[in-house]
Amino acid sequence: MTTSIALPARAPLLSRGGWAAFLLALIVVCALAPVLNLAVPAGSPLHLSDYMVGLLGKIMCYAICALAMDLIWGYTGILSLGHGLFFALGGYMMGMYLMRQIGRDGSYKSDLPDFMVFLDWKELPWHWWLSDSFIATLVLVVAVPGLVALVFGWFAFRSRIKGVYFSIITQALTVAAMLLFFRNETGFGGNNGFTDFKRILGAPIATQHMRMLLFVLTGVALLGFFLLARWLVRSKYGRVLQAIRDAETRVMFSGYAPLPYKLSIWVISAMMCGVAGALYVPQVGIINPGEMSPAASIEIAIWTAVGGRATLVGPIVGAFLVNGAKSWLTVAAPEFWLYFLGGLFIAVTLFLPEGVVGLVRKLARRAKA
Repeated sequence: MTTSIALPARAPLLSRGGWAAFLLALIVVCALAPVLNLAVPAGSPLHLSDYMVGLLGKIMCYAICALAMDLIWGYTGILSLGHGLFFALGGYMMGMYLMRQIGRDGSYKSDLPDFMVFLDWKELPWHWWLSDSFIATLVLVVAVPGLVALVFGWFAFRSRIKGVYFSIITQALTVAAMLLFFRNETGFGGNNGFTDFKRILGAPIATQHMRMLLFVLTGVALLGFFLLARWLVRSKYGRVLQAIRDAETRVMFSGYAPLPYKLSIWVISAMMCGVAGALYVPQVGIINPGEMSPAASIEIAIWTAVGGRATLVGPIVGAFLVNGAKSWLTVAAPEFWLYFLGGLFIAVTLFLPEGVVGLVRKLARRAKA
C-alpha cells in the first residue's frame, strides 16, 4: 500500500491586500497623476506640476535600478558596485536614437550629430548604424547591458570570485567604462555626452503630454518589473537563489550548479537597469559618462539598504526616500548632502539592518502580538 504525500499549494503571487495596493498604484500612475497634471489648473493646490512629474519619473527609474539590485544582492547575496554602468548603457542606447531624431535641426544643420560635426567626423561610426531605428533601439537597450553582464559574469562567476572582491571588480569595470566614454574618439559625445533632444518617434519631446506619457510608461515598467521580480523570487528558481545566498557550498552538495543561477539573475538585473536608463534619458534630457561614476553605483546599493534588502518593496521605498531627501537637501544645504548620505548608510547598517520596510514589519508584528 502506497501513501501519497500532499504538497502544499503554491502561494499566490500577491495577497489580496497586495493586489489592492498594486491596483491602487496603477490607478495613481495611469489615471490620477495625468488628471492632476493635465486637467487641473496650474493655480489649484491639487495641480501636479511639470517639475514634480519629471522628478517622480526620474525617481521611478532609480527605483527600477534598486529593484534590480535587490534581486542580485538581497536575494542572491552578490553586492554589485557596477550597476550604474548598465543603467548608463541603456541610457546611451536611447540617447543615440534621440540624437538621430534631431536630424538637421541641430546647430550645424547636418545629418550627423553636432558633436561629430564639431570633431570633423565625415560619417557615422559603425556602432551608430542601427541608431535611427526605434525597434532596434529597444532591442539594444536590453541586449547591450545584458551582453556586457553575460561576458563579465561568465568569467567572474566561473572563477568563483565573490564577496568584496566581486564588488571591487564591478566598480573597476564601471570606472574603466566611464574613462572610455569620456574619450571623444569613441563616438559617445565625450565629456558632454548627448543632450538637446528634439523628438521621439517624430513627436516633440519637450511637451507636457509627452512628459506625462513617459511618466506613465515609467510607472507601468516599475510595476511590471515588481511583478516579474515577485514571480522570480517565489518560484523554485528564486528559492535556489536564496539558498545560494545563505549557503552556496550546501547548494553545490545538493546537486545544483550555482553558475547558471547566478549568471542568469545577474543578466536579468543588468537588463532591468538598461530599461531604467532608457526611460530616464528622455525625461531628464541628457546622458553623459557621469552616470557611470562609482558614486552612482554606490547610491543604488544605498537605496536598497535603506529600504530593506530581500523585500522587493523596500528598495522602491528606499529610492523614493533617499532621492526625495536629495532633491530637498541639495537645494536647502547642498554642502551637507554627501555627509548626510554617508551617515544615513552607516546608521542603517548599524541600527536598521533590515531597512525601513523591515522596521515597519517588525513594529507591525509587535503590535499584532
